Amino acid sequence: MSWFDSLPKVELHVHLEGAVPLAALWELIQKYGGDPSVPDIDALKRRFEYRDFSHFIQMWSWKNQFLREYEDFALIAELTARDMAAQNIRYAEMFFSPSLFVRHGLEVQRLAEAVRTGLGRATGITVALVADLVRDYGPKAEARTLAQLHEVKDQGVIGIGIGGSEAAFPPEPFEPVYREARRLGFHTNAHAGEAAGTVSIWGAIECLQAERIGHGTRACEDPDVVQRLVDMQVPLEMCPLSNVRTGVVDKLSNHPIREYVQQGVKVTVNTDDPKMFDTSLAQEYRLLERECGFTKAEICRLILAAIDSSWLPEQGKRELASEFKRHPAWE
Repeated sequence: MSWFDSLPKVELHVHLEGAVPLAALWELIQKYGGDPSVPDIDALKRRFEYRDFSHFIQMWSWKNQFLREYEDFALIAELTARDMAAQNIRYAEMFFSPSLFVRHGLEVQRLAEAVRTGLGRATGITVALVADLVRDYGPKAEARTLAQLHEVKDQGVIGIGIGGSEAAFPPEPFEPVYREARRLGFHTNAHAGEAAGTVSIWGAIECLQAERIGHGTRACEDPDVVQRLVDMQVPLEMCPLSNVRTGVVDKLSNHPIREYVQQGVKVTVNTDDPKMFDTSLAQEYRLLERECGFTKAEICRLILAAIDSSWLPEQGKRELASEFKRHPAWE
């Protein structure tokens, strides 16, 4: 086992539906009658090679058609949590997208309960849930989703985010939804600066008042945005290999993560959709060392930044950081 594998880790930006082990997804595809385009698991792997960001979104939607029943979500939650624990990820704040599956007749509340049931079967990791609202559905529909989520906060749903077609649906119309989420005690995140530019980041910070930004990759297009992130210490949930796989960045050595760290932006490292991008958190850190010049000590500081940026209570943050620093692999 490499140093990167043995290191205790935290993940703040990972989507349940994109982290399903491929063997489990293959079984679900067979459960629902198969698909001629994926005659075997190797063909399934090839489906997750993307021409661009739009093609990735198409594959995301294609995959979701094989998640139809509550038991499917309990299964993928269990297997994903077990897989993450095996990677020595000790704590995660995981997105799930309940409103995507209402078309299958699933209820938001029962879906959240199913996910929590599956997570409860795994050991060695603590997982909090963040509901990723879908901007494409509009603020009125997602206000209803928020109200339903409030009924199942006791399932460990601690926050909301907003995903979907960032370039087509700006954040500002969702300001009332975010205001209500804060009133109900949810933490807030927003995908921004990935498929759209800095105007999306401005909207997420200034209008939605998001506590963290998912990705924020394109903040470098406007120095004022970068300075705002530094001044406010709004954490970025950066997903370097995701950005390369979807064409947001042409190659890892050109990723702005090193620049952001040097400028004082609060940066965390995450996998986004690890099984769809053929990555892991250990792999992200390994390649950041090789391609971007991060030292092992800097990688440890990135992990501590993730703990500090998490939505754990302050005492929980201190305890987790102390535990990590005592680990034999810690620099």
